[in-house]
Amino acid sequence: MDNFTKHENNPVLGGPNLGTCFDVLVTKDEGLYRMDFSWRPKKALAVCFSEDGIHWSDPQITLEKDETTGWEDNINRNCVLKVGNIYKMWYTGQARGHSYIGYAESRDGIHFTRPLKEPVMISEYPWEGFSVMNPCVLYENGTYRMWYAAGETYEPNALGYAESSDGIRWTKSRINPIFTADKKNKYEQDRIGGCQVIKTEDMGYVMFYIGYETVHKAQICMARSDNGITQWKKSPLNPIIVPTEGSWDADACYKPSFLWNEKEDTWMLWYNGRKESNEYVGYAYKIGRDLF
Repeated sequence: MDNFTKHENNPVLGGPNLGTCFDVLVTKDEGLYRMDFSWRPKKALAVCFSEDGIHWSDPQITLEKDETTGWEDNINRNCVLKVGNIYKMWYTGQARGHSYIGYAESRDGIHFTRPLKEPVMISEYPWEGFSVMNPCVLYENGTYRMWYAAGETYEPNALGYAESSDGIRWTKSRINPIFTADKKNKYEQDRIGGCQVIKTEDMGYVMFYIGYETVHKAQICMARSDNGITQWKKSPLNPIIVPTEGSWDADACYKPSFLWNEKEDTWMLWYNGRKESNEYVGYAYKIGRDLF
């Protein structure tokens, strides 16, 4: 079974002109690929568009920090989901050594506003440490389902799950954390972090996530579950994306986002790679449906 192949002209977003771009979510929107991402030099969230998933338009800022709230001196790590004709965004706000999850919405998918000043999720339990972050939200049968990372503020430690009827008031699972590192696997022996989850007809819920060999060395991994909560099975292909020595992603590969391209019979994968302090966005692909 073949693994993922990195695009020969990586990175596809970020560089000396744009600076650090990280923690992306790529979706299909009105025939285009839509990439929501964190834009570190601007200390803001942004979006860009592409016809092929490789060549991207100039970024547009979608949401800027609001220091008056007291919990978002910096914002990053967001998820955007279109429900009906409304774009809904869940994002990470950071201040005073803590991370929180906030909410904003938009009618045009570009200009987002906050309907409330307070976060919609905070850390409450010992396993969550000082931070909840990296929300990934699906909407199924009238219920919003969120997978989120929690733990330390610099890099989280495990994944939790919550549900909501309105996307604002969340009930966390009583069996959290639902996904933790397997210390027997070198590629995640330190911790695991930010994920994306999608629902498929043939594999149940598929998750791509960050596995940390050390707090500074990360790679990308996969797992699946029938219900998206319990009995996760990790792929024998793990880790699917690893740092390339001497390259732009030589130190770590973070926060994956993936889509199935049925027309091309190809999995499409975007991630942010790091070399020293620089982080840019790369693309990889895998021909064929089989992941497990």
